[in-house]
Amino acid sequence: MTTRNVVFPPGRQALYERNRYSPAIRANGFLFVSGQVGSREDGSPEPELEAQVRLAFENLNAILAAAGASFKDVIDVTVFMVNPDENFERAWAVAAEYWGEAPYPTLTGIGVTWLYGFQFEIKVIARLPEAS
Repeated sequence: MTTRNVVFPPGRQALYERNRYSPAIRANGFLFVSGQVGSREDGSPEPELEAQVRLAFENLNAILAAAGASFKDVIDVTVFMVNPDENFERAWAVAAEYWGEAPYPTLTGIGVTWLYGFQFEIKVIARLPEAS
């Protein structure tokens, strides 16, 4: 069995241990990041959609930084959104603040009915800079 090379962002390890999952795993030059939501340090949701999307990206960026990467290293993105018909434009306007310039990563968007009290989740795969 291979030991998982887990990446933890600063100050959030207890949250991941409580929920029994790894925030990110390094493997073969890539970083596989678990879905990030707009959770506060205690794990509770940020109530307002735009603030929740910002916090999801901040949580994502903390994990990327802990692995020595940034959003520029992201190659694939999956976004989950509750009520995308009414929330997409508002959420995507905020995402643009973090998205950067072309060429953009690949993207899959999925509308869902439940995200454990959240409205937005982002999951990514990044190529680690030392592997490039």
